[in-house]
Amino acid sequence: MIDENLLSYLEDFISEERRERFISVLERRTKYITVAIEDVFQLHNTSAVIRSCEVFGIQDAHVIENRFGKRLDKNIAMGAQQWVDVHRYKNTVDCIKKLKSDGYKIVATTPHHNAVLLDDFKIDDKVALFFGTERDGLSKEVMENADQFLKIPMQGFTESLNISVAAAIMLQNLGDKLRKTSLPWRLREDDKMEKRLDWTKKSIKSISEILIRYYQIK
Repeated sequence: MIDENLLSYLEDFISEERRERFISVLERRTKYITVAIEDVFQLHNTSAVIRSCEVFGIQDAHVIENRFGKRLDKNIAMGAQQWVDVHRYKNTVDCIKKLKSDGYKIVATTPHHNAVLLDDFKIDDKVALFFGTERDGLSKEVMENADQFLKIPMQGFTESLNISVAAAIMLQNLGDKLRKTSLPWRLREDDKMEKRLDWTKKSIKSISEILIRYYQIK
């Protein structure tokens, strides 16, 4: 449970317009779709996927950093990492186990394996979209544990897209589909309140001093 009195106190330090913007954005946010990025080498690609998550209302992103280390560039993400919850893993197996335990279907994005075309893909449960390396695609661990395979239809000679472009197309398409269903895709009320508090804190420059003052008064 969050401290609603604290939230109310801190919201006096931001504009009413910003407060209303937070509430409005959270009404469209979802955890029903999430993204997992596996060992992507190009720094800008991971960052661009995080940015697409934010733009298309995806609250969680999972980054597997087994081979290449941390792959998030704050400049390319354009501040999106402030509004998206980024979960990091040292290996793919741990990420898959966590997502499956949270009730997600593992969806491998690949142009192969008789994958379902994006327009034909039906969302009937929580899905985690896995995106792989630029050259080699997804690992054997993902392919063997995938519940479904998904691809974007291509009309030209090239069989694949840059990971950041593919993620943007899929998130826009599936996010729109999801929000037209009766599935429980919205954030829970306690999640919304938690993010309102988190985002409000991130919007206040002198937050440390203000929190000290609040707890002294309290």
